[in-house]
Amino acid sequence: MRFKKLFAEPETTRPGSPESKRAVRLVFAHLALTVVSLGIALALEGFGRDLTKDESAGLYWTVVAAFGTTIVSALMLRGRHASRSLLPFQLATDVAIVTSLVYFSGGRESIFTFLYVIVTLYAAVLFGRRGAMMSASASAGAYGVMLVTTQLDALRQGGLAEAGATPWAATMAIWAVHVGALYLVGVLASFLASELQRTGRALDQSADDLRRLRDLHKRTVESLMSGLLTLDPDGVITWFNPEAERITGRSLGGAVGQPIDELIPGAAGLLHSACPAQGRAPVPRARLAYRREDGAELHLGVAASILRGAEGEEAGHVVIFQDVTSVVAMERDLRRSERLAAVGEMAAKIAHEIRNPLASISGSIQLLRGGGAEVVDPESGRLMDIVVRETDRLNDLITDFLLYSRPSPPEKKEVVVRSVLKEVTQLLQGTVTTDIRMDVEGPDDLLVSADPAQLRQVLWNLASNALEAMPEGGDLALSVALEEADRSQESAAYGRNESNKADFCAQRVRISVRDSGEGMSSEVREQIFEPFFTTKKEGTGLGLATVYRIAESHGGEIEVESKVGFGTAFHLLLPKAMQEVR
Repeated sequence: MRFKKLFAEPETTRPGSPESKRAVRLVFAHLALTVVSLGIALALEGFGRDLTKDESAGLYWTVVAAFGTTIVSALMLRGRHASRSLLPFQLATDVAIVTSLVYFSGGRESIFTFLYVIVTLYAAVLFGRRGAMMSASASAGAYGVMLVTTQLDALRQGGLAEAGATPWAATMAIWAVHVGALYLVGVLASFLASELQRTGRALDQSADDLRRLRDLHKRTVESLMSGLLTLDPDGVITWFNPEAERITGRSLGGAVGQPIDELIPGAAGLLHSACPAQGRAPVPRARLAYRREDGAELHLGVAASILRGAEGEEAGHVVIFQDVTSVVAMERDLRRSERLAAVGEMAAKIAHEIRNPLASISGSIQLLRGGGAEVVDPESGRLMDIVVRETDRLNDLITDFLLYSRPSPPEKKEVVVRSVLKEVTQLLQGTVTTDIRMDVEGPDDLLVSADPAQLRQVLWNLASNALEAMPEGGDLALSVALEEADRSQESAAYGRNESNKADFCAQRVRISVRDSGEGMSSEVREQIFEPFFTTKKEGTGLGLATVYRIAESHGGEIEVESKVGFGTAFHLLLPKAMQEVR
């Protein structure tokens, strides 16, 4: 029952399973035992050990049989029940081969006796204490049978006729010593094998835990939506995560080994602020302007902290950074909106205070002017005309003030954008005096939810400015396209006010007005939406400011791209209407 329990295996041995691996190891152990036996047999012949012809033949036939059983065992490994049938067969075969070798090489004086210990050792390693005890017991029994057989052979030949019973006692003593040694080896080997297996399992578990922890750390760092890099004590980059590659446009290989200031100029100053021991107040976060190799200009929010080693010593720094360009734009737009609102309120109050006196001045001058030639001389008439003209211009300017400061709420409808673009280009055709090529692009079925009159005002204003920027002629392109709103973490919070955030989580329509004119410098581009800022000789500086307010009131955005000598493009972004054109 113990033998069956020891070698009981599943009905089918899966390749790569522990039972399969154990069977393979046993076959190799048997092969090693056979090779060692052959080597010893050849050594006995070489050193001139006296063996009879039958003993020599018995040794070599035993070795041949051992190689044969190795082949059989290797073939058995391919079977479905390899472990179940192979393991007991192999151990029994090994004990039988060792016993045969001992018998044919001198019996109790044989040099092959130590092979019993070898069989017991690998039985202990492969099967534990129970396997060691079974192997030791089988070896003890086989060795005892061999001793009795050789003793009886000697008695039959008369070799012990004069020795009485003493040789039997000596034989039993030899057997007892060998049996005790085998069991002792079995116990010690099984104990050591058990400890080795336990240590191996603990080591495998630790290695598996370490691998899972390493994989978790790797996945966590790679999943961060922030750039992360590590530095050595000299400020040289030692590691770079994928988000850092995306933000900076630099690969891991191109960044590692570079000083931090070469990758992110100005970041090295944060490393010193991360060290309170230097007597400086730590800077939790800083914003740095950053220009990528592809020319894109970004703003980065950068923070640094000390990287500690295993013993708590300072081993470098960890730098975390995010692309906060959209946040900077949001803050800039918010400041602009606050300024525009303040200016608008002031303009409204001033306009009301100025408009009534202007009406009185204009009326009075017109009455004087209508008094007749005998009353008004030519010079006075000319001056009166100037006063009337300028009061009318001032009144128009005040009207623009009021329109800007208190725009009427948009009466939103579903508007087909391409139709409005075509209307604007048709109206512009009558005002063009130079060689201007106009083009309208985009699908016919895109709708926005907007006030039609205000949308026409915006497009007319942008297109008129584009024509004025091309005094020698050029190309004017008006286009409409559908785009997905930016769903990034920062952009999700980006909106003109809280009520508009939901709109910017949906699809948007991009309406573009692009010219091939003179373009604008970055300084001008930063101020074009400010009220009263203008580059025209007779401009009021309220046209683009009004465009901005209308875009804002529709829950949209207005963007500008421009470069001196390469033209300008304005992009109006409005929420897409849900209804489709039928």
